[in-house]
Amino acid sequence: MKRILLADIGGTYARFAMLSGDKLASVMTLSVNDHRQISDAIRHFLAKQGGASSIDEAILALAGPIGSGRCALTNSAWVVDGEALKHEFGFRTLRLVNDHEAAAWSLPHLAPSDTLLIGPDKGAPDAPMALLGPGTGLGMACYVQGPGGKSVVASEGGHMTLAATSDYESDVITILRRQFAHVSAERVLSGPGLLNLYRAIATLDRVDVLPRAPAEVTRAALDGTCATCRKTLDTFVSFLGSVAGDVALLFGARGGVFVGGGIIPHIAHRLAAMDFRQRFEAKGKFQAYLSEIPLRIVLRRDAAFLGLTALVRNAAAKPCGGDYA
Repeated sequence: MKRILLADIGGTYARFAMLSGDKLASVMTLSVNDHRQISDAIRHFLAKQGGASSIDEAILALAGPIGSGRCALTNSAWVVDGEALKHEFGFRTLRLVNDHEAAAWSLPHLAPSDTLLIGPDKGAPDAPMALLGPGTGLGMACYVQGPGGKSVVASEGGHMTLAATSDYESDVITILRRQFAHVSAERVLSGPGLLNLYRAIATLDRVDVLPRAPAEVTRAALDGTCATCRKTLDTFVSFLGSVAGDVALLFGARGGVFVGGGIIPHIAHRLAAMDFRQRFEAKGKFQAYLSEIPLRIVLRRDAAFLGLTALVRNAAAKPCGGDYA
């Protein structure tokens, strides 16, 4: 029985699991900061699996652009060299894919209970489906199927320029621009971005706030103990809705837009109760176009492994941006 090492490597956490035949074992989560380089993390995981001698292949989903068998993670000091890892661990083949590219392969396999639908469910059959993932960074990808088969288009759209839709949002972006020459969507729609937004809103409102971690901002917003945190989360959700609508238009994702990762599952019902859907549709003359696109929150936390497993089963399909060693 073929054994394949699967990994989902982000800027904060590295997750590993073993696929044996059709059976996916439990996922192990390691902190990126606890390991100097990716080979140390792989070695730690494999030590719990009896070593690498019985592993045939490896597929690594990585949070960064991939080229020539290498990837420098966008929000981590790790640099992944596929050829070096292949020889170090004796893998017969090793495949590198973008992390949101891998997660996008999961979209047609998600069960209704894996997502929370916000708004109508009028998706066009076989139309593209887009994924938006605020985590340590902001990832995007699109699943496409057509006469030529199935594929996933990877994207670095998280670094597109963030747009304002109100004077207040313009003021927030102006404050952020003093710190960052370029205010991308990721500067707000990510874990670190939530803190950027928190500090910018405090500056704009001329209030003193406590230093907080992203999870603390979210918690204080949800329990109502901090007005600035609540305003931060509200503004985060509004920006997220607008960017999700941009992604739908960019990819023509009439099959649906899926949002997951990071804090998103924790605030799923808050998204449903706020202006998230309204901001998604607020695109002028294309509002009617967007009004029929399903908008779903991904609740399933191992969606990347569901996508990696789909890649194994669809081995003939090489995603755009994927690379082999």
